[in-house]
Amino acid sequence: MREATSETRAAGEAANPTDGPIGIFDSGFGGLTVARSIIDLLPGESLVYFGDTGRYPYGPRPAEEVRSFAIEIGDYLAGELGCKLVVVACNTAASVALAELEERLGTPVVGVIEPGMRAALKTSGSGRVGVIGTVGTIGSGAYQELAAAVAPDLDVFCAACPGFVEFVERGETDSEQVHVLAERLLAPLKAEAVDTLLLGCTHYPFLARTIGDVMGRDVTLVSSADETAFDVKALIERQGIARTAQSLPSRRWLSSGDVEWFASMGKRLLGPELERAERVELGARGS
Repeated sequence: MREATSETRAAGEAANPTDGPIGIFDSGFGGLTVARSIIDLLPGESLVYFGDTGRYPYGPRPAEEVRSFAIEIGDYLAGELGCKLVVVACNTAASVALAELEERLGTPVVGVIEPGMRAALKTSGSGRVGVIGTVGTIGSGAYQELAAAVAPDLDVFCAACPGFVEFVERGETDSEQVHVLAERLLAPLKAEAVDTLLLGCTHYPFLARTIGDVMGRDVTLVSSADETAFDVKALIERQGIARTAQSLPSRRWLSSGDVEWFASMGKRLLGPELERAERVELGARGS
């Protein structure tokens, strides 16, 4: 059952398809890093963000379950809300569902895995790159396969970081507990002497200070958010779907969980654009 107001539904029905919003979704708050970059780079575009906080985290869930969530949200954004472009701002979802979303939505789809890896490869001087992500993302092999295809001469080392997402979702981004966890989980990558570390989950930039302290000043942290925003801008320009309406762009924030918590936490993480959130509960609720 979907709970949405008539105002919510009407907002997605743009008279001119190019004036439809950019849709972004993530399991929770992590994709706000991508939303922030897109707002900064494309201030004239409308935006709809869906945080699936009623079913987060995605990382420990089976791949097929995550895929079903991603398809459901993608259909909702592109179909019911009329989004002209969908950004899968969740590495776990992108790793298992990006290809299917591209085939079924009938609208451009952008993921965060390829932009992130591209940025990391450009940054590394030694050719030794680390990638951290959720259990689901690292287990999918998506980063390993991409690295082998585009940069086979580089050494890419991947590590799953269970628990990081939960710390971010609780707002504990600089506690002693998360620092201890980071020291344990990142130790294998420090041992490999990587010079670049790709934050392969959009939640992880909120832990950048802790991760940077653990890895040391000689390791450059790379987030996929800015590179993804550049891909969105290039795609909009290439397909001629830039917004033409003269009215102010809209910013809408949807959550499948507690909207008061989402708005409070989201505003702290994103900024003043996130004043309030709307509740949207999609049908395939997980346990």
